[in-house]
Amino acid sequence: MSTRPHISEEDLALYGMQALTSQEERSAQAHLEVCAYCRAALAETMADVSLVGMSVEQQPPPEGARQRLMVRIANTPQEAPPTPRPVAVMPSREEPRKGVGWGWLGWAAAAAMLAVAAYLGYGNHKLQQQLSEDRGQIAQLQAGADRAEALTEALTSPEAKQVTLSETKGPAKPVGHATYLSKRGTLIFVASNLRPVPASKTYELWLIPANGKAPVAAGLFRPDANGSASVVMPKLPEGVEAKAFGVTIEDAQGSATPTLPIVMAGQ
Repeated sequence: MSTRPHISEEDLALYGMQALTSQEERSAQAHLEVCAYCRAALAETMADVSLVGMSVEQQPPPEGARQRLMVRIANTPQEAPPTPRPVAVMPSREEPRKGVGWGWLGWAAAAAMLAVAAYLGYGNHKLQQQLSEDRGQIAQLQAGADRAEALTEALTSPEAKQVTLSETKGPAKPVGHATYLSKRGTLIFVASNLRPVPASKTYELWLIPANGKAPVAAGLFRPDANGSASVVMPKLPEGVEAKAFGVTIEDAQGSATPTLPIVMAGQ
């Protein structure tokens, strides 16, 4: 443990910038080799310097450092370049020590920049993840709102066609009611008192176009135990005016064209 006084904050900053005299730098190097406290203080000072350089609000250097730096620059004599020696010599211990200041500065700055980059990268990742989740939720809410709007418009619009379907033969017990808004292609069909069909069969709803074109399949349905069934917003083209609606009994997978007889019809 070192018993020498610790290096001041100004001298640590000047040491990191290699602004001390040769004698002061050697003295600081010798002290840093045996003083863990000053080594830690130097690392903290260099980290602060590197962070200050990357910050928006610039911070002043330690008090008195600027004046001492200018005085030392003015008082430091210019050394003549050494005369080349004819034989190779081993590098002196002073040369690697002189780079200690920049070594501490480089490591401190690199560590600070890596920490800042890691923090910013993590924050950006979390932000992008949250935005993606928010966009997904917004899309689901929008889809639900669009569906609700279409249902409400079809049920309340005076332009919607209201059709009640009944059995074509025998007592008119089975009843179906269709609400159709052609400009949106929105259809809601509700039926009651339907007779059950075998497991291999199903009811199929048909839209009969007013322009005389082929019937358009509008959905499959099977009655429940009470004879009730419904078809809500099947995929239909927009703008197809309906002349009538009909119901047939088809194979379980449905059919591309109606299979006679038509068991329910209405217009």
